[in-house]
Amino acid sequence: MDGVTTTAASRARIAGSSRLEARTRRFLGRVLLGFSVVVILSPAVFVLFWMLSLAFKNELDNTAYPPVFIPTAPTLANFQTVFKNSPFFQYTINSVIVSGSATIIAILAGVPAGYGIAKAKATGLAVLVMIARMTPGLSFLLPLFMLFRFIGINGSLLSLVITHMVITLPVVVWVMIGFYEDIHPELEEAALIDGCNVWQAFLKVAMPLSKPGIAVSGILAFIFSWNNFLFGAVLAGKATRTLPVAVYNSLTFEQISWGPLAASALIVTLPALLLTIFFQRHIVTGLAAGGIKGG
Repeated sequence: MDGVTTTAASRARIAGSSRLEARTRRFLGRVLLGFSVVVILSPAVFVLFWMLSLAFKNELDNTAYPPVFIPTAPTLANFQTVFKNSPFFQYTINSVIVSGSATIIAILAGVPAGYGIAKAKATGLAVLVMIARMTPGLSFLLPLFMLFRFIGINGSLLSLVITHMVITLPVVVWVMIGFYEDIHPELEEAALIDGCNVWQAFLKVAMPLSKPGIAVSGILAFIFSWNNFLFGAVLAGKATRTLPVAVYNSLTFEQISWGPLAASALIVTLPALLLTIFFQRHIVTGLAAGGIKGG
């Protein structure tokens, strides 16, 4: 009996030691994960904090040394200066028109295109879409500039909308390919047996099932288009500038007013930031759903 008791006690000690080691490993894993997240996010968080600080401080605090991180007397004068000295409201409308139109057109064209590529298993076309998404916008800029100047629409909002399709359309098509590859073909085959044609099966079966993908692709396309600077800097006219270009044009050679500059940058960043924050759950869920291929 003593031997059995000793063996049981030894097993209990070993089991307790194993549980302790497992808990320790989990704790160290969480600590390491938290430290990694802090290291990765701290530069972005600091930049955002510094932009907020500059936007709500007066010029005396913005040029002070050592730097003043937290404004002693927050002010909205920088935002008033931005809207007073430049037509920022018009630039905002321009950005909404360009990004919204480019996103809507990309969804109307990209959703059926993604469905066709996925169902036809056209791997070559999918690779071309990925290449188009990865190609720098500068490669498209010169041909489009010459084309728009030839047909007489250079400097218009229409030229910007067409150019931003280079950004939005590949995003929509690439995301939707993943979603439509995840839809079981039996659902569409049942619709075809019931008398639907291919287009009706797409509208009545595939599209309702891919609503999360459409939402995700639309959000991503809008954010990428909203933040684009290159196309607007070259193709936009004085009255058709978008917000990123307006921020750049607020720089002068004589003096940099850090307060108004930070305020204008915050105005540009805020819509995309809020959109990402409010729809982050949908973005993550949608991308994860589109990345899981059905068996």
